[in-house]
Amino acid sequence: MPMNPALSPTNLNLTEEIRNEKVVYQNPLLFLKIWEIKHDVPHFGTPDPWSWHWHKQVEFLVVTQGQLAIQTKDAYTILEAGDVMLLGSSQPHRTHKYAEEPLHQIVFQIDLTQHFDLSSLAYLHLFSELTHSLEPFNALLRSNDTVRTGAYQLIRQIYEESQSRQIGYELAIVAAIKHLLLLLLRNDTRDLAGLTEDSGISRLRPALDYIDEHLTERITVEDVCRILNLSYHYFIKYFKKVMGLSFIDYVNYKRIKKAERLLLTGDLSIMEISYEAGIQNMAQFYKLFKRYNQCSPKEFKQRLRDQTEIQDEQLMTQEVE
Repeated sequence: MPMNPALSPTNLNLTEEIRNEKVVYQNPLLFLKIWEIKHDVPHFGTPDPWSWHWHKQVEFLVVTQGQLAIQTKDAYTILEAGDVMLLGSSQPHRTHKYAEEPLHQIVFQIDLTQHFDLSSLAYLHLFSELTHSLEPFNALLRSNDTVRTGAYQLIRQIYEESQSRQIGYELAIVAAIKHLLLLLLRNDTRDLAGLTEDSGISRLRPALDYIDEHLTERITVEDVCRILNLSYHYFIKYFKKVMGLSFIDYVNYKRIKKAERLLLTGDLSIMEISYEAGIQNMAQFYKLFKRYNQCSPKEFKQRLRDQTEIQDEQLMTQEVE
């Protein structure tokens, strides 16, 4: 699973719109969609246009044959047969067939947060992405052969059960999903012991939804307090306890994530992006963006352009060899 954070394909198009892909669940009660894609023709490389997309569901990519290239805002990765990659909720990405040989892959999209009951609710926030990124699990999948093989087999099992639809297939799928979550959790080298208390996110859900729907507008603590029918002081303390960061920091985080998606499209000025993300003060926007990305919005955009030149050089070297 080679990965280079400074690498991207040659036709990186920063003017592409990022499509919000609406996932239609194959079984609404299981909150998932899983299918196999086969590219058996010799043609490979980046399509034109090569479009970005995102969806609110988490996505697992499993390669069963050939090579798949995937680009996110942070890295360009080549997946080979047996590899598994996890894409977080709302993470912009795009893929293409990387080599001439046939490419077979399984795409598994799922709302992980729906697969926790009262007995396992204490672990919900470790997979909800509201307080913890899912990216460390990719490092685990890359470095641990046992975890990668286990995840690969479980996702193939989920796919096969969804296709056969034998009696009890729903139970088999739910069991495999829980086994997959347990596999990731048990093998994570981070200290998660202190992060397993009931996070209370379900109680905050109306507030979190309100924030998502009104990011371009002015959002106040008082607005959200009225939705939850909580006092100002209780709410700010409760929010910090549950989310691990203050209400203001959470809103700013969501706004910068939206700005990142808009920067990938390239058809808005940085000022317009700032306004679209709900930040009217440009100085504040630059300050917040640099806090979360360690670079300015302009540098963020330039980094994507620079990736194109690096990939051009690598492909030219391969042709010479």
